[in-house]
Amino acid sequence: MKTFQSMQKPTHTAVRLVLFLFCLLLLSCSTVPEKADLLRPTPAGCLPFFPDRDGWYGGDGAYSIGLNDGRVLWLFGDTFVSDEEGRRDRTNMKVVLGTTLAVSTCAADSGFQIRYWLKKNNGEFVSSFGEKEWLWPQDPFLVGRVLYIPLLSIKANPEMPGPFKFEIAGHKFARIENFEHADPNRWTVEYLDLTPGIPKEIRAFATTAVAFRDYVYFYPLYGATRNGVSVLGNILARIPVGKLDDPARAIEYLTGNGQWEKAPDPLKVKVVFGAAVSELSVRYHPGIGKWIAVYLSVRNNGDRMLYQTADVPEGPWSEPGILFAPVPEVERGSTRYDRNNFCYAGKEHPEFARDRTLVVTYVCNSHEDFEKKTSFIRGNLFLYRPVVNRVRISDEGMQMK
Repeated sequence: MKTFQSMQKPTHTAVRLVLFLFCLLLLSCSTVPEKADLLRPTPAGCLPFFPDRDGWYGGDGAYSIGLNDGRVLWLFGDTFVSDEEGRRDRTNMKVVLGTTLAVSTCAADSGFQIRYWLKKNNGEFVSSFGEKEWLWPQDPFLVGRVLYIPLLSIKANPEMPGPFKFEIAGHKFARIENFEHADPNRWTVEYLDLTPGIPKEIRAFATTAVAFRDYVYFYPLYGATRNGVSVLGNILARIPVGKLDDPARAIEYLTGNGQWEKAPDPLKVKVVFGAAVSELSVRYHPGIGKWIAVYLSVRNNGDRMLYQTADVPEGPWSEPGILFAPVPEVERGSTRYDRNNFCYAGKEHPEFARDRTLVVTYVCNSHEDFEKKTSFIRGNLFLYRPVVNRVRISDEGMQMK
């Protein structure tokens, strides 16, 4: 159960509560072959929701990508699981450390339908990726007929100071050429290692991914200090589409003077978003002719959803605007509020956009030790699952629907 937005995690033995390292240190893809292809109309009833079923009882991340035949693939991080149907709480419930998958469809007659494809090994729920690795999902993307799923490799580190005993061990792409089978656990996966090409100052590489023209663009969460200069934020990286089979040696980073270099230098690198978030979305909207970045604020435990716009992925980007606020899970007086709650993982899902709207999600979590049977996250199933909102795009800005 993570959020990179604070690098906070209640215990080293499980859930990815946080990876938002800078608070401790300092305090679906989007494929754009043609503009007209991006925001295809969806049936009016196709607003996503995430019921408890198929053994799934909550997960974070919630990255999505449209595949084919109307299917949308969803990727969740550490996930509460149980073979017992109809659970009303998570007491004694196990957690899958890593990634779980779901596939949804939308139709005019049946609306939104989702099936979780949880993987088992010897009768136990396991991660969909990596047999002996702890891999968190990041933003997937398509290039031609190949699906790429970026993954963060995490490992426990009992020697780390403080309560958050884990660290980033590496970065990978899961490469999938044939994803036609209905069950994603039967897809053939090839793993590509990006770790040698990514400096340790990058805490999350594929916070969002954009396949656009001849490159795939990423907005890494980056923090570094050199010669007394400290930099913290989301920078811009790219990989040529022709070099995705050997990505580690092909990564370039944008500098403040508009050049691309092989390694980010804190004295030269361009901070594209000062938000410094580990999860967001950047998507193109042909209806308004703009790229829109969506993310949850890291301030006040994640109390508002923000957006910025630009004409090109490199920016310049507009000043942050508010999509909606406050987020009820962190608003005092709300029935969903708890003093240990924090929210993160804000992003948009253009697969469900229609009539100049954005469909966005966020996830809320708890700083409380989830292993406690009486913890808020164990007792309240509404916590630690994607929360969906629809936002209308108007000439005056964004408005909740």
